[in-house]
Amino acid sequence: MKSSKVLVALIVFICSVTMGISQITLPKIITDGMVLQRDANIMIWGWASPNEQVVATFNGKKRKATANAHGDWSVEFPKMKAGGPYTMKISGKNEILLEDILIGDVWLCSGQSNMVHQMDIHDVTYAEDIANADFPEIRHFKVPRKTDLTGPSKHLDGGSWEVAVSEEVRPFSAVAYFFARKLYKKYGVPIGLVNASVGGTPIEAWINEEGYQKFPEKLKIIEENKDTAFVNSHSMNRFSGNQQSQKPEDKGLIGETPWYDVSFEPKNWRRINIPGYWEDQGVRDLNGVVWYRKEIDLPTSMDAAEATVFLGRIVDADELYINGEKVGNTTYQYPQRRYDVPANLLKAGKNTFVIRVTNNNGKGGFVPDKPYYIFTDRDTVDLKGYWKYKVGEVYPPMDFSSFTHNNDAPEERIINPQNEPTALYNGMVAPYTQLPIKGVLWYQGESNAGRPEEYLDLMHALINGWRGIYGDPELPFIYAQLPNFGDVTYSPTDSNWAELREAQLRTWDDAYTAMTVNIDLGEWNDIHPDNKKDVGERMALAAQKIAYEEDIVYSGPLYQSSKVENDKIIISFSHIGGGLTTDDGEALDSFEIAGEDKNFVWAKAKIDGDKVIVWNDEVPNPKYVRYAWADNPDNPNLYNTEGLPASPFRTK
Repeated sequence: MKSSKVLVALIVFICSVTMGISQITLPKIITDGMVLQRDANIMIWGWASPNEQVVATFNGKKRKATANAHGDWSVEFPKMKAGGPYTMKISGKNEILLEDILIGDVWLCSGQSNMVHQMDIHDVTYAEDIANADFPEIRHFKVPRKTDLTGPSKHLDGGSWEVAVSEEVRPFSAVAYFFARKLYKKYGVPIGLVNASVGGTPIEAWINEEGYQKFPEKLKIIEENKDTAFVNSHSMNRFSGNQQSQKPEDKGLIGETPWYDVSFEPKNWRRINIPGYWEDQGVRDLNGVVWYRKEIDLPTSMDAAEATVFLGRIVDADELYINGEKVGNTTYQYPQRRYDVPANLLKAGKNTFVIRVTNNNGKGGFVPDKPYYIFTDRDTVDLKGYWKYKVGEVYPPMDFSSFTHNNDAPEERIINPQNEPTALYNGMVAPYTQLPIKGVLWYQGESNAGRPEEYLDLMHALINGWRGIYGDPELPFIYAQLPNFGDVTYSPTDSNWAELREAQLRTWDDAYTAMTVNIDLGEWNDIHPDNKKDVGERMALAAQKIAYEEDIVYSGPLYQSSKVENDKIIISFSHIGGGLTTDDGEALDSFEIAGEDKNFVWAKAKIDGDKVIVWNDEVPNPKYVRYAWADNPDNPNLYNTEGLPASPFRTK
């Protein structure tokens, strides 16, 4: 990788006070415990009073500068090897001391919720990893959420560095932590993780304006969005407010006795099962509030005891009441529900459990195949089974009519800032683009799965745009291919998720880019699968190859080419490692074949050396093959002997 002069994000403000006196101060980002990139020139810059003298001392070297007429100043320190801790002192009319600075490798981690997801969210799966975390030289900085539609921001709104030691590792991105841990164990070099990620966001929001030079329609939107009055007039908040005002009140909260109260007598409530969606249990197209209620018998051992309730996942929001007391709530569908029950609330015998569920769109209710129980350190009681339910509120259909022009004009844009082009790049990445980094980790795509045909070009815009801003055409860029998700499909079918994975595969077109395949790491009922460790460690394997230049097998088999021979199609692969195999010792699965009509049927397939032969006796003139072509393929079992899965693909 080429190294170039880069600037360290030691941005200093001046803080004007009375009598014209000013002093250098530092934003929250600059705290003890930061990690700076090794083997890169370090430039420190900031602001002070015009003509103010500034002195910076670091690693035994002193640099002086005089602020210009605008108050700008900068000093430069030479490249440093990995090590530390060091102390930096910056002096003007006041003095700032920064301690415990490490020099190592800094990785910018970005994307949407699967990059956000903290170790804390997965603390059941990774309880031992949290308890045994003792890596003070692995550090994590979570960039505060911020959008900016007017242009790149210069500053971040707070934040702090955290250290991977026991409980302090909980806020770390789980994917990023396991990535860093594997590299640290391998090389012993301090690792800094700068995590700029926001759940539910599209790739467009993360691309800088320079990356959009081949997208005139996006540039037009970017320019429109710089007009604050225009943005306010098209705001999603305005629309949401209009919709909220149309909603009726919840009957469960407006009566003399709320429905969660122990003394409330439920009359004419219907029976329903937990888990399950209410649309699958005799309720049609209901968006609104549904109350669930049940008397749960608890053993004597739980009397007055502290406990924990697992309520799986609920679509969309929920509030849990036990014996009339609210013990927990979640405002959106994705987090796993884990609620602590305080001492003295539970009692032996019957306890009243009430769950208020709010759903805004699609199927509402309790996601199947998740844990639903209450437990203490002595006993566990299952919460699955039949409950009583009653609808407290029905929401009116969504009305977009106020966001259209006349009948001859197209619909107006509804602006949600975090989804707009450049918005998150400007607010969360731009302040870091002068910080030297080792490379980028990217985990995103779920929010673009409905528009897979655009994703290849957008990925190139992201990668090329960021490399351009960082001034490094060889900046390592490692990204995660989407895992399996959704209902398993047992017949060949088209799939947006498969098409998006194909776009991700096609993005891999230079030696400094790498993709990890995760088609075996997802969960059918959770867009945030628990297995973050294997994703992070596969990313670390890729980093060992493209950033640390190790001669290793770092990917599973990737489709390379195909040829038709008589009634069979022969597939060739790259990244076969020690050879092709199946992970279960069974025959190859999840292959489809079609003739000229592209009517795909399941195929037979076998490994022949470093190739796969695919056929179906009912397709005498085959033209096309697909592998693992579904949102959630049933059994994609093609691997290399190193245990890395093959990427889904289709032949052309």
